[in-house]
Amino acid sequence: DSPWALDDLLEIVPAVRDRLDVVMVPKVQGPWDIHYVDQLLAQLEAKAGVIEPIQIHAILETAEGVKNVDAIAAASPRMHGMSLGPADLAASRGMKTTRVGGGHPSYGVLADKADDAPRPFYQQDLWHYTVAKMVDACLSNGLKAFYGPFGDFSDPDACEAQFRNAFLMGCAGAWTLHPSQIAIAKSVFSPDPDEVHFAARILEAMPDGTGAVMLDGKMQDDATWKQARVIVDLARQIVAREPQMAEVYGM
Repeated sequence: DSPWALDDLLEIVPAVRDRLDVVMVPKVQGPWDIHYVDQLLAQLEAKAGVIEPIQIHAILETAEGVKNVDAIAAASPRMHGMSLGPADLAASRGMKTTRVGGGHPSYGVLADKADDAPRPFYQQDLWHYTVAKMVDACLSNGLKAFYGPFGDFSDPDACEAQFRNAFLMGCAGAWTLHPSQIAIAKSVFSPDPDEVHFAARILEAMPDGTGAVMLDGKMQDDATWKQARVIVDLARQIVAREPQMAEVYGM
């Protein structure tokens, strides 16, 4: 919905041509936004002689976009992935928070009464539903899902916790707003070596992914084999980019 989107693409594509891999489209409301960018890119590519199709990455930051997330993910073969934009999404939803990502101390559940004992309050994740919905839409269409920025870079522990939730739920990465968050993201979005070692044992015990075996007193079957494959494949991708991690992961 920016008045500069058209001018940006008209200027950038002819100028950089095949050096442009992906364009990020903010505040995507529905598949129609992707269709518009898709058609415009096709025309600009043809005019500029661009050989490789430019991909599209959507930023999910409106209530309308969340409602239409499945259609957005399936809108074009150019789709590369999707990122959560928590600040603008919070405003679009009318959420009562000024935080950029992360939780809120007032959002949670109170434990049931138990005589005169204190009732613990358990803070909950404001973004659990949205991240899960985004991950499902992306992964079912062969795309990558990314958590967005975590605004309070003075709180590395909270940043790590939020990134870890996103990683465990299926996100491939996260945005960083400050250099101090880069190391956090790299660490969190790399599988734990112990998890990789155990996952590798599952694959070794079930080479073809069929049947069932017992490892360390726990049953492993075709479903856990698939889970193990996700972890080992991710570790291999990391080793391909950072060979020094081969020893850490036993590869």
